[in-house]
Amino acid sequence: MMTKVKSARFLAAATNVAQLPPPMFAELAFAGRSNVGKSSLINSLLNRRKLVRTSSTPGCTRGLNLFRVELDVGVLDLVDLPGYGYAKRSKTERRSWGPMIEGFLTMRVGLRGIVQIIDARHGPTEDDLELAEFANHIGRPLLIVATKIDKLPRNRRKPQLDALTKQLKTPIWSYSSETSEGRDPLWDALLDLAGIGRVSGVAP
Repeated sequence: MMTKVKSARFLAAATNVAQLPPPMFAELAFAGRSNVGKSSLINSLLNRRKLVRTSSTPGCTRGLNLFRVELDVGVLDLVDLPGYGYAKRSKTERRSWGPMIEGFLTMRVGLRGIVQIIDARHGPTEDDLELAEFANHIGRPLLIVATKIDKLPRNRRKPQLDALTKQLKTPIWSYSSETSEGRDPLWDALLDLAGIGRVSGVAP
C-alpha cells in the first residue's frame, strides 16, 4: 500500500543526544558512508527535494539532524546521522563523531531501529560491517538498504542483491533516489521497523 507523506519538516540539530528534544514519536536513525546518498534517499522517500541537505562534497552532515514526518498512518521522526568513513575530515572531528553516533544509538529511548544505507554497486565496506556488528551488539534492529540500484544494469540487480543478502545474512531492500524504484516496499519495511501500523498509528 502506498504511504502518503502529509508533511515533513526539520525539527532540531544537535552534537550530542542531550541537546535533542525528548522523543515523542517512534524514531528511525539513518546511517551510512559519507558518499552513499543517504540524504538523497531521505529526500526521495519524503518527496522533498531539499529538506535534507545534500552536497557534491561528502560529509556535509556533521551532527544529529532530526526531522518530523506526518504520514497518513501516524507520525515518525527520522534522524540523519553524520556520514562515516570520510577521510578528509580532521582526525579530531572524526573521533568526535564516534561517541556522538554511538551515544545516540545506545541511549536514545525513542529509537526503534537503524536504517543502514550501502551502495548496491559495491556492497558493504569495513566501516559498514562494523556498524552492523555494533547494532547487533547493542540489540538495535537493523534494516539495510542498497541504494543507487539504478546504476546497475537490470540483469545484474537481482544477482547483486542475492549476493549481498548472502554476505550480510539479512534481507536487503533496494532503492533508487533517482527513480524512486523500491519506494513502497521500503516504506512498508520502515513502518514495520518503527512499529507503526496502518490502522492503529504509532505503537505504544
